[in-house]
Formats: sequence, structure tokens, C-alpha cells
Amino acid sequence: MPPFQTTSGDLNADRRYAYAQALFDDGDFAAAADLMADTLTLVPAWVAGWMQLGEMAEAAGQPERAAEAYGRVMALDPADHMGAGLKLDLMRAVPVAERMTVAFVETLFDQYAPKFEASLVGALGYRAPQIIAANLPARMGRVLDLGCGTGLMGAAIAGRSVWLEGYDISAEMLRVAEGKAVYDALVKCDINQLALEGARWDTIIAADVMIYLGRLERIVGWVVGSLVPGGTFHFTLEAYDGEGFALLPSRRYAHSQAYVSDLLAAAGFTSISTTTAVLRQDRGMDIQGLVVSAAAPMPARESRGEASELA
Repeated sequence: MPPFQTTSGDLNADRRYAYAQALFDDGDFAAAADLMADTLTLVPAWVAGWMQLGEMAEAAGQPERAAEAYGRVMALDPADHMGAGLKLDLMRAVPVAERMTVAFVETLFDQYAPKFEASLVGALGYRAPQIIAANLPARMGRVLDLGCGTGLMGAAIAGRSVWLEGYDISAEMLRVAEGKAVYDALVKCDINQLALEGARWDTIIAADVMIYLGRLERIVGWVVGSLVPGGTFHFTLEAYDGEGFALLPSRRYAHSQAYVSDLLAAAGFTSISTTTAVLRQDRGMDIQGLVVSAAAPMPARESRGEASELA
């Protein structure tokens, strides 16, 4: 369980919070923030309450109060299960965070798992797995699904691999994926901390995973070292019109086509293909994405002269 409570543990404080939330829902952001601040005098160690105050103060146009509240969240929970550090970063003129905290991503998806597919697919029209699957061959050998979540990607390519394995940081997401009975193995791990080992893959897929990573150098390096020669890497990103990558108000990252293409080429990938597509909707808006595929390098062939010298 995360080291914070979604309720305060104090009935009076919870009632005040409910009233503050009602004010917020009615659009009276300043009054909601005032009441939430008053509520926290009763429960000053309530991490989720400080997070709520930060969001209410932001909506009310009170950045200093919001920053103070997010700072209190970080002080009470240094692992940052609620992503307050990203909120603070977005308040800077130029955000500097290059990745999300492990605790935030794990907590987010553990809590989201039961309603993930109904919300993402049903309400937001999420279609990245189908877009990727349409560009994959009928037989793909050994396949790794990075950030497999509830198994939507695995279900989209079921029966097309000789071995299908999924990695994800969320135990609850993996529990849902296991119920689909399409994976040969599921592993709980942080893909930012993967180490090169003996396993090699013919195909590695990452559907809407890089949007939680920011800087991609480490994961791209791991992928190129984990594919068989000529093996392929397929993934989606949110598209960014600027240079490099950027942290968005949604607390997801978007990446530019040039950044991704240059990074893949520098890592040795060949046959790099990048197209655009609508990946899902968010708040009624289409989310434009990049659909990327690339092949791992083949071993360099020896020239005849070199072969003769070695003979």
C-alpha cells in the first residue's frame, strides 16, 4: 500500500474535504482552496489532502499556494507516490524533470487497473495496440511487450508469437493481464532499470510506454542490446512539435520526431519508420502520436581480405 491515505482518518476533516470538493466541482476554486487549507489544520500529515490543495490552488490561479502545497507533499512523502514533483516542475518556466518517479507510476496504475480498459478504450478510444499490430508480421518469434499494462497489446497480437512475455511496474495491471491468458510470462519490473542479460528477443513492443519516461537514451540502448540481429522495435509516443521532448500538463511526456529518429540512428537501428496517427482522445481532443518501428543492426560482414588474414 502507498504511504498516504486517500481519506484523512478524521471524520470532521473528511466532511470538510467533501464540501471543498463540491465547491471545486461547481467552479468556485478559490473557496475550495480556502476550505481545503483550513481542513488541513486538522490533519497536517494528510498527503493526499495537500495534493488536493495544490490542485485547487492551481485552478484558482494561486501558484505560490499551490507550490507550497506540492512542496508539503514532497516533504511528507519523499518517494512522491502522487507525482507532486512533476506538478512543481510544470510550474517552472522550463520543466527539467526527465522521467517520472517509480512510486508515482506504480501507484497511478495500481489504482487505475480495475477501470483502465473501460476508461481508456471505452471512453477515450485508445487504439495504439491495434495500430501497432496492423504493421506487424503474422509470425514474430520471441516477443517482449514492454509496459504491457492490462495486456491490450498482447491480446492484439495473440497467437502470432512463439513466446510472448510482458513487463510492467504495476502488480495490479499484471493481474488483469494474466487473466487474458495470452502471455507465456509476466514480470513485475521497472523498465528504467533493466539490465542487459542473456535473453534476446525477435520483437520488442512498447505501446504508449515512452510517454512516462521522458528521456529515452537508456531504454533505447537496452532495447538495441536485447534484440537479435535484425530484430525489430515498435512503439508509440505522443507527438511534440518542439525540439527533444517535453513534460505536458497531463504529466505525460511528448517527443519530437527528430529526437526519436536521431536517437534510434545513433543507437545503430536501421530501417527507421515514423508515421503519425491519432492514438486516443483526452478531454475531447485527439491526441496525435508517433508510430515508430526500427530494426536492430546486423553483424558487420568481414571483407575477403580480412577473412584471408584471419585464416
